[in-house]
Amino acid sequence: MKSQIDALRQLTHELLYLGMDGEPIYADRFHQLNSEVYSQAEALYGEKTGNDEEEATLCITLLKAYSATIYNHGDKDEKIQELLNRSWEVLGKLPDSLLKCQLLVGCYGETFDKELVEEAHRIIDSWMPSLTSEQQEIVDELKGIEDNPYAEFRE
Repeated sequence: MKSQIDALRQLTHELLYLGMDGEPIYADRFHQLNSEVYSQAEALYGEKTGNDEEEATLCITLLKAYSATIYNHGDKDEKIQELLNRSWEVLGKLPDSLLKCQLLVGCYGETFDKELVEEAHRIIDSWMPSLTSEQQEIVDELKGIEDNPYAEFRE
């Protein structure tokens, strides 16, 4: 299952950052990525994992995938809620880590729950002053969510 999760994570990242490198965005590639991300997310949605870390990785990957894609067969909101429920189950079991911070930020991006962002900031503060590239990516992602002017309407 790890290879499926990694493949979905890679595709989702490509979809989320499509065009950010200055290259033009072609409709056929945009459509193809959306279709692949949605299809792979649907295939992984019902899977069960073997441990808390794998469950957290699956939850964050699926949350990002559903958030990135334009497709919805009428049940996307319910699936996101179920992923949030699964995330709540595992968050308390994870040690402070990059993975936990990623899951906190992913859940915060869906709920704008202040407790989640406070815990994410506490973990991030423990990383300072030097950050790995993965840590910097999650810091940037959180900043993007917090800087979203529409976030205040969801709180």
